[in-house]
Formats: sequence, structure tokens, C-alpha cells
Amino acid sequence: MLRPLLLATVASSALTGMTGLGGLGPLPPLPLLSGADSLTVSIEKSGHAEADGTFRLECDGTPGGTHPAAANACKRLDQLAQAGADPFAAVPADGICTQQYGGPATAHITGTWQGRSVDARFSRANGCEIDRWENLRPVLPHVKG
Repeated sequence: MLRPLLLATVASSALTGMTGLGGLGPLPPLPLLSGADSLTVSIEKSGHAEADGTFRLECDGTPGGTHPAAANACKRLDQLAQAGADPFAAVPADGICTQQYGGPATAHITGTWQGRSVDARFSRANGCEIDRWENLRPVLPHVKG
């Protein structure tokens, strides 16, 4: 039973007593890497020609990319993160949704958000999907109804 303790003590003594490292002390911890939020947002049939297309959204300190509302979109994503919400979660299969049609607009968002991979599709096919879309404004644009 003393062998593991003895080995640990010997190894520790050997490392601290090495002659080329005297006086250095312990190494500082490595900085935590937080993956930058980087999304590709593709929008079709929104009713606004300038809103349709594929845009990059970078939210890693200074908002950037080609997204037309990058600063406000990053601010909204920060709000959702602070609330612990997952705006990219699909509507549950057993969800009860109002049968209303919000138009033909669709969106596909891929990339990384909060260190997680994102691959989410959005539509306005029913009340639940409309709510999901509206919850992500201005990441997703206002849609003519």
C-alpha cells in the first residue's frame, strides 16, 4: 500500500529538485479557449430582397461578418445565452402548435454558438415555428406577413 504513495513522493521530489528548473515554481494555467460564435445564416423568401441570401455572423467581442444587423444580432444571441435559452432547438415532435401560416420564408443556420455546433432550420409553417423565428430577430429578419 505504501508503493503508490512512495512513487508519487519520489516523482514529486525528482521534479522539484531538477537542476535546470530551480526557482521557476509552478507553471501558470493555460487560458480557457472559448470558441467564437460564428454562424452562417441563409434566408429565402422573406419578402425583403435585401434580407434574402447567405450571411456570416461573427460574435467574438466585436460583432462582424456580412450580416446586415450584426451588432443587434450578436446582442440578441448574448441575451439568449444569459437566459440559458437554446434558440436553435427544434420544436418538440409532440408540441401543440397553432395552425397558422406565417408565409414561405425559410432559414438555415449553421456554425458554432456557445461552443456548440449549430445546424438549425427555421420556417413559418405554424405558430411554434413563427415563435421560434421571432425569438431570433434580428438574427433572422422581419418577415412580411
